[in-house]
Amino acid sequence: MGWEPLKSADRLPKISGGLLTWFTWYSRRHLRRHFHSLRLSKAGMPPGACGLPLVVYSNHASWWDPLVCLVLKEAFYPGRHAYAPMDSVMLQRYGLFRRLGFFGVERDHRRGAARFLRTAEAVLRSPRSLLAITPQGRFADVRERPVRFESGLGHLAARVPCGLFVPFAAEYVLWAERLPEILVRFGEPVEIQSRQPGSPGAKYYTALFEQRLTETQDALAADSQRREPADFQIVMHGGTGSGGVHDLWKAFRLKLTGATQGEETRCK
Repeated sequence: MGWEPLKSADRLPKISGGLLTWFTWYSRRHLRRHFHSLRLSKAGMPPGACGLPLVVYSNHASWWDPLVCLVLKEAFYPGRHAYAPMDSVMLQRYGLFRRLGFFGVERDHRRGAARFLRTAEAVLRSPRSLLAITPQGRFADVRERPVRFESGLGHLAARVPCGLFVPFAAEYVLWAERLPEILVRFGEPVEIQSRQPGSPGAKYYTALFEQRLTETQDALAADSQRREPADFQIVMHGGTGSGGVHDLWKAFRLKLTGATQGEETRCK
């Protein structure tokens, strides 16, 4: 089984290289202002895609997710063209995102599901493409269990002749600094190399991907709870210093210690 002929209606959005470069720079700058660092678990590094089109499916923890993904894409998959679905109403309001690789999807409508599959299949025709998707379809707490997906990702995996499907988890946590940390981890991929009669269907892939993302989120949660910086590779440094009351207390202790040492010197 191979690719079906591409219809003109399934054309992908045209990505503006200059605009994408600027928005990635802006995303990194904005993240640096609001987070202490972006850390990647050394036990969950991004896989090489071996010349296959790549699908990265992730939990949807916060508004920050797309900015984080842009920074990680530049760091680990700079040669790939990245695309992602977006609510069609929001995309009409913010048309700029079309030039960044976003394509519209009508939610809660069969027509929207069909268009998502056509466009996603068009993305995966190229071995240099990357499709990013949040299959939960909504913001969800990282501790929510069981992890449940909408059906689109499973149907996509059951239709394409090849691709590498990779789970990805993100958390936003406070450690010892004033600013929070961004913690991320990649999970065990599922490789599809050829489609044969009797291959697994959409329900099988949906359940498998839910399990893989759950495992990845649980592993990242364990990484986070250990609070061991050596377990992570720093992808991006952000704001430094604890700030606020903590910095005032440190300054007071230093001043008090200095005054005490001065008293001891004068009394000798």
